[in-house]
Amino acid sequence: MNLESVKKDLSTKLDPTPNFTTENKLASVLIVIYDDMPKILMTVKPKNMSLHGGEVSFPGGKMNDSDPDLLFTALRETQEEISLNVKDEQVIGQLDPVTTLNSKFRITPFVSVLDELPPLSPNSEVESILEIPLETFLQTIDNDSDPEHRSIQEMYTFQFEDKIVWGASARMLKQIHQILSKSHIS
Repeated sequence: MNLESVKKDLSTKLDPTPNFTTENKLASVLIVIYDDMPKILMTVKPKNMSLHGGEVSFPGGKMNDSDPDLLFTALRETQEEISLNVKDEQVIGQLDPVTTLNSKFRITPFVSVLDELPPLSPNSEVESILEIPLETFLQTIDNDSDPEHRSIQEMYTFQFEDKIVWGASARMLKQIHQILSKSHIS
């Protein structure tokens, strides 16, 4: 697996227009993949956060009334959370939206593939930044057996070191796993 093939496989048409017909709150995230040996960037939320505290997720957040579209939201939130400035033209695709089960956010994931990352600086919404080798990470996919997490059938987990990724982030990773497994993941 190399960065060019990942970029080719994950490139899609962008549609950042918010779906205001949903009863869910709107949010978006930026999935950043980078490096010659592709890595994926994730963050750990502080345990004391009221929503999703302690969880591993992608940088992103709730759409503000002043945001023109969901791509703007993802880029703004990424810059605020980890000081990473990604330009619109560096976003190569998006995945299907997922809905969080507890907080009822409809999250649109956008994908950016970068050659390298500048130094990153987390804000107060981020406890730590994880730089995870993509291929081995995707191979850790498993069904989520935690009964508290299994309110729908499509629940998965991924593991990196001592961190478990589950919920909406894992459902986004599952989409990436499905797309890339056709030619890359053994």
